[in-house]
Amino acid sequence: MPILRLLIEQYISFDGSKCVDTRKSDMSYKKKETYSPKITESLKKNYTSIIKSLGEDVKREGLLKTPERAAKAMQFLTHGYAQDPIKIMRKAVFKEDYNSMVLVKDIELYSLCEHHLLPFYGKVHIAYIPDGYIVGLSKLPRIVDVYARRLQVQERLTDQILECIETSLKPQGVAVIIEAAHMCMMMRGVEKQNSMTTTSAFTGVFREAETRNEFLRLIAKNN
Repeated sequence: MPILRLLIEQYISFDGSKCVDTRKSDMSYKKKETYSPKITESLKKNYTSIIKSLGEDVKREGLLKTPERAAKAMQFLTHGYAQDPIKIMRKAVFKEDYNSMVLVKDIELYSLCEHHLLPFYGKVHIAYIPDGYIVGLSKLPRIVDVYARRLQVQERLTDQILECIETSLKPQGVAVIIEAAHMCMMMRGVEKQNSMTTTSAFTGVFREAETRNEFLRLIAKNN
């Protein structure tokens, strides 16, 4: 079974229902993350093979536990597959007459590029104008993390965040901007260390110049 399918179907993040407490494994951590033993073992074998293929000695002291560490790291970095962002949003939707802009900016973003499995990282700015309902503010960073903890491209990630808010709240409009640096451009290939990629998506009233410009002014303030 392909590793990615294993990650999606069997790894359940943080609830422990199909995972093993890391305190019981040979690599103990004080953190609360839990890992599927089946996926961990499968990934370990693959990482061992990769390290050998690179010409390294997997029995060298510094590499003895690297395959297991990498296996657990990959599970953590892709745990978004096991989470439903719509359900997360709908757990904290409240009826409210507020109808002005709600903005959460500078949300930290860490994800993996699906083309090279290298990180990209940056900031997400999200705004929406309610139409009878608001959502708990912490849920916006939460859905960013759910989608970011998958193999991604920045363009799709931008649209997924916007569509989740649109579907969950049915607001008057949503705006999402992501600014990110991509290690696949910085460490390899063109090696442009100072390059940044910006993507944006707008619905509803944010397609109108006045509302969109207000959003852009607010996220530019103090940056």
